[in-house]
Amino acid sequence: MNWYITTVKAYPIISAMIQFAILGTLGDIISKWIINGKIFIPYRFITIILKMAEWAILAVFIKYAFVGFNGFIEGLVNHGMLPETNKFSYAFAISVAMNLQFGPFLVIMHRAFDNIIARQNNWTNINKGMLSLLWFWIPAHTFTFILDKPYQIGLAAVWSVVLGIILGFYNKDYVQKSQKIV
Repeated sequence: MNWYITTVKAYPIISAMIQFAILGTLGDIISKWIINGKIFIPYRFITIILKMAEWAILAVFIKYAFVGFNGFIEGLVNHGMLPETNKFSYAFAISVAMNLQFGPFLVIMHRAFDNIIARQNNWTNINKGMLSLLWFWIPAHTFTFILDKPYQIGLAAVWSVVLGIILGFYNKDYVQKSQKIV
């Protein structure tokens, strides 16, 4: 694990981009596997490369948000605008602030990039992406921000796989119900 910590500290942006490019794209692929009920390559090779680039770009925003919102909460505590906190409440405060302020931007950018890659204009269920900030990302990032900083971006990238799995099962049920109605 020393090589991981050393790499993350020496190359924080590049390492975030690589982790999200791999794990975020994997989450997208697993979601498709679950929806379709079989393991296959759900995207053409160029689409996989574009999705990896999408996740790498989003990782830059995410890394800056992680650092920035940590400083934001620290500043609020130092100026007496938030009470003194323990490790959990500090992590929770960062998670809430980041997901309520930065989260909507990220959800919209993620969908915009998905639309560009797919050459479509699909904003269906964007509200569900916004709601995931409350039911998934705030709890997930609270746990993330409890960890030491070198592990935070890596865990956030893992969470993108977890959300892909959850959404795969949700969308599988949605697709199956839609097919029964038709």
